[in-house]
Amino acid sequence: MASPAKAAPKAPAAKKTAAPAAKKPVAPAAKKAAAPAAANRSAATGSNPAVNVQPILNQQNHAPAPIQKYGTVTQRLPIGLEDNVRLGSVTMLNQMLADTITLRDMYKKHHWQVVGPTFYQLHLLYDKHYEEQAVLVDSIAERIQILGGVAVAMAADVAELSSIPRVPRDREEAPVQVSRLLDAHQRILKNCHDYAKKSDDAGDDGTNDLLVSELMRTNELQVWFISEHLVESPLTRAK
Repeated sequence: MASPAKAAPKAPAAKKTAAPAAKKPVAPAAKKAAAPAAANRSAATGSNPAVNVQPILNQQNHAPAPIQKYGTVTQRLPIGLEDNVRLGSVTMLNQMLADTITLRDMYKKHHWQVVGPTFYQLHLLYDKHYEEQAVLVDSIAERIQILGGVAVAMAADVAELSSIPRVPRDREEAPVQVSRLLDAHQRILKNCHDYAKKSDDAGDDGTNDLLVSELMRTNELQVWFISEHLVESPLTRAK
């Protein structure tokens, strides 16, 4: 007896897949606005290998040798002066620079601390002289750099080099302030005369001109203005 025929296996039903959602069209204006924003994000995250917005910090901790030592001169700028002339002028000018920075700061100290019947006049005069000394500081430092030297700059180095006695932190009377200023001016002017002659003999006309035309004349004029405040004269009735 023949066995009954087996039924063919049913094929698995096909899975229904959802139709992909239609993409909304992007307006051209929106595309233009998105482009710069994407570029900014790219730069900020450092995705552009040519751009790194992170500063390289703490390089002073492993600094190489300085590019120039203090107390040396170079022939970097061709200004027609030999090394020995440059070095002599730079040494003199650094002394002038340290003294001028000290005098400048003395004027600002006295500007803040002055007291007495002539407060207003001296308060303004001290500040005017401070500004004029600040101009001289810049002129001296720039001349040192032009000569190929290194200008003294930091307060500790200035205090070590300056020939002007250290001023106390205390508040002092106006006549004492003026007397201290006159002493500082005189020290600077003595050096001015000495250094001007030496720079002239060495052929450094630029340094000689700076010492005579700017430093000497400015300091002499300031001496005149503050010296008159020490003249003892009646204010309201002649005697």
